[in-house]
Amino acid sequence: MQFSATQWAVILGGSSGFGLACAKNLGACGMSLAVVHRDRKGAMAPIEKEFAAIRASGTDLLTLNVDALSSEGRATVLDALALRMATQGRVRLLLHSIAFGNLKLLAPVPAEPSPAARARTRLAAQLGIAEETLAVAIDAVAADCDALGEIAWSPRYDSDSLLEEEDFARTIHAMGTSLATWTQDLLVRRLFAADARVLGLTSEGNEVASRGYAAVAAAKVALESVVRSMALELAPYGIRSNLVQPGVTDTAALRLIPGNQRMKAAARRRNPFGRLTTAEDVAGVVSLLCTDEASWINGSIVRADGGEHISA
Repeated sequence: MQFSATQWAVILGGSSGFGLACAKNLGACGMSLAVVHRDRKGAMAPIEKEFAAIRASGTDLLTLNVDALSSEGRATVLDALALRMATQGRVRLLLHSIAFGNLKLLAPVPAEPSPAARARTRLAAQLGIAEETLAVAIDAVAADCDALGEIAWSPRYDSDSLLEEEDFARTIHAMGTSLATWTQDLLVRRLFAADARVLGLTSEGNEVASRGYAAVAAAKVALESVVRSMALELAPYGIRSNLVQPGVTDTAALRLIPGNQRMKAAARRRNPFGRLTTAEDVAGVVSLLCTDEASWINGSIVRADGGEHISA
């Protein structure tokens, strides 16, 4: 794939994970980049190293460490982008890769042991060893044997801090509806190319319930609804709106989810290729959706999971 330097990708949440992988891939294919991120000063050293490598390859890279969820931050980015593009460039891709969600529970976890905990207790009794000793051994072996994932790495949830209305509102805005606002502002400013792409990232949580994932799941469902509406209403402006649904990927955002090690073990067992999805796998699909040949894909959810979703 090869893009022109006059074609710009605006990546919301581009300093790590999927966003950074997409920036590297698109930049290597010739596209210019505007990466929006929100990171503390103390965390910037490794991020700046990644950005420097992208620039060293000859990619035109504009980075802005601002709050992409505020109207002020959005205006700052679009002002800088308009100035940088001048009259030569236009936005080919707007990618929403913001991972800012609340992982609180809806209700406290019941006090009784889980089936996995009861299994560990019985196994320890059969072996005549302390349950703590068994747990340490299982956790160590499970790293190389995904079949033990169900009785290893028990999720630890905070039952004292539950989801509140504001938690839902902030998560749904950050990971769901904010993409529509960014799209509207780019459209009003006439910054989109004649054949532009708007992409968001969804997850299996859009239809499968996981403890502690209620707010993020609600945001993903909202995002899917928004993208369907954009696919309908923005098509006359030459904008294609789609979603990419990655398989389970070992990103910093995933590691914040309680029980993520069990999720990864289960995904490796399910996946026909026997491995997790990588951010680079997803970046390749995002780049494909930016090609001329993908111009008739609109209003779709494109799975990038190696077949994980079709395996029991």
